[in-house]
Amino acid sequence: MINITLPDGNIKSFEKAPTGLDVAKSISEGLARNCVAMDLGGKLVDLDTVISKDSGVRLITTGDSEALEILRHSSAHVMAQAILSIYKDAKLTIGPVVEDGFYYDIDMEPVSKEDFDKIEAEIRRIISAKIPFKRKEVSKNDALDFYKNEPYKLELISDLKDGTISFYEQGDFSDLCRGPHLPHTGFIKAIKLMKVSGAYWRADQTKAQLQRIYGTAFFSKKELDDHLHFIEEAIKRNHRRIGVALDLFSFHDEAPGMPFFHPKGMNVWGALIDYWKAEHRAAGYVETKTPIMLNRSLWERSGHWENYRENMYTSVVDEIEYAIKPMNCPGGMLLYAMKPHSYKDLPLRAAEIGLVHRHELSGVLSGLFRVRAFHQDDAHIFMTPDQIEGEILGVLKLVERIYSTFGLGFHLELSTRPKKSIGTDEQWGVATEGLKLALAAYGMEYKTNEGDGAFYGPKIDIHIKDALGRTWQCGTIQLDMALPERFDLTYVDKDNERRRPIMIHRVIYGSIERFFGILIEHFAGKFPIWMAPIQAVLLPINDELVSYAKEIQAILEKEGIRTEIDGRTESLKKKIRDAQINYVPLIITCGAKEKEAGTVSVRTLSGKVKYGVSVDDFVKITLSHIRERKPDLEVFID
Repeated sequence: MINITLPDGNIKSFEKAPTGLDVAKSISEGLARNCVAMDLGGKLVDLDTVISKDSGVRLITTGDSEALEILRHSSAHVMAQAILSIYKDAKLTIGPVVEDGFYYDIDMEPVSKEDFDKIEAEIRRIISAKIPFKRKEVSKNDALDFYKNEPYKLELISDLKDGTISFYEQGDFSDLCRGPHLPHTGFIKAIKLMKVSGAYWRADQTKAQLQRIYGTAFFSKKELDDHLHFIEEAIKRNHRRIGVALDLFSFHDEAPGMPFFHPKGMNVWGALIDYWKAEHRAAGYVETKTPIMLNRSLWERSGHWENYRENMYTSVVDEIEYAIKPMNCPGGMLLYAMKPHSYKDLPLRAAEIGLVHRHELSGVLSGLFRVRAFHQDDAHIFMTPDQIEGEILGVLKLVERIYSTFGLGFHLELSTRPKKSIGTDEQWGVATEGLKLALAAYGMEYKTNEGDGAFYGPKIDIHIKDALGRTWQCGTIQLDMALPERFDLTYVDKDNERRRPIMIHRVIYGSIERFFGILIEHFAGKFPIWMAPIQAVLLPINDELVSYAKEIQAILEKEGIRTEIDGRTESLKKKIRDAQINYVPLIITCGAKEKEAGTVSVRTLSGKVKYGVSVDDFVKITLSHIRERKPDLEVFID
């Protein structure tokens, strides 16, 4: 008798050793039809695996998170089978699952997207045949013999330890693989080849160049259609494309990975910084500024010279080595140490928008998302141990206020002490408990990443969610016990004893350049009016009305409303269209009737028009919208 314990505690008994499919059928036929694999004692295995002893079993259905990876892993095999049936001389290498899909590196003649239709047709034939995936296990020697005509598989097998080697068969196709796989190819309901690129075998330029063919797969056509729509929308929102179109920023070969911000880009930048400063003043922060370059002895003291040297830009001045700062923290330590502190001074919240430089490899640079020069909205909070909970809670509330202004949701993750760390058990206990108490008081569910904290302290990472549902890790709150120790920072407690302060590192925007890029894609370039590069454009309908437009512009700019005049000799229709393409929130038409009445006609990006608006009312309504930093684009709507 074999007893199977299910996740809900129920036990199913079988007279003979069952497979996972047998277990599923014993519950319901509907469940069995949706099962793709099982978790057997904590290990994912094929559904046809025989369970030979009493075990805990969790059935993996198409709705479980693990199922999608199994589907895509199986889809990579199906794609490889289809390619081999068309390209007889092709040689397979590896085909892993990656984010949003899978790829397979294949030594074969060059292919292009034009070849995808015939490959996908063969894939559909394999899927419709509902070919079972069958696991085979052989010795290493037998595996070497089996793949004797497959040079890449031979190399992979040779690198494995002696013992059992597994591969999977589907009809006349086989592939080296750990598994698990779907019960049969018919479970693949929606698959699409996405792109092809070149790749070197084992990323070695001295070895063969391969064809890397990417694909994606889902359990339903709707999921695939939604994914393709997401990709199309993400392409439209690409911050590099929008940045060029709106004249916000550029990159130049003279400074790789270091963005140049144009006047319109600086308008957005200024709005972000002004908002940040206002929120921090209200939250009791003081603002500081530290030098961009400091000498080697400081970086040795902070530990960066030993642990981060390869990412730092250095120079020699008066025969002394200097480094351009990759982070702001050590300068903040020097400022704290300038004078003695009492417990009455704490917490001390010091914020700095500091320009930092880090040497990133050229291959990973990616628009504003990955740069070599960027600004961090750092803050260092120096406090006593009993202030941890309150200060963390204060940062979380500040984070919520700022992100909500941009319409960004977020979730939290707590990372605890790693194996390699500094500090005593007591220090870590106090710090971690402080974070947990603050999170409990904040009341949002959070994920715990055991052992994933920094070596100097536990941390909370803040992952924002944009309009497309993508998540980005921008904000972080880190407790640090290392730098106060290294820099011998102290305060005098109420008993007149010298104590070591605990310090919080925290950022909210993170890299402001990266956050800028995220916001471009989040808003698809259609910034709320308070952030918009140009908030209003004036369109005189002929040359005689340009002077009237200039009068209005002078009034608006005096009130701080960013304004342009489109005085081109183009039709009004084209001027309106161009303003809409540039996502100007307020399009103001200046005609003879408006001049005579001292009014304007206001058009919004949605196409709605309000006629006969007095200039005073326009200013009043617009400034109210800007001051309140409303996230919506539309104003002047009844």
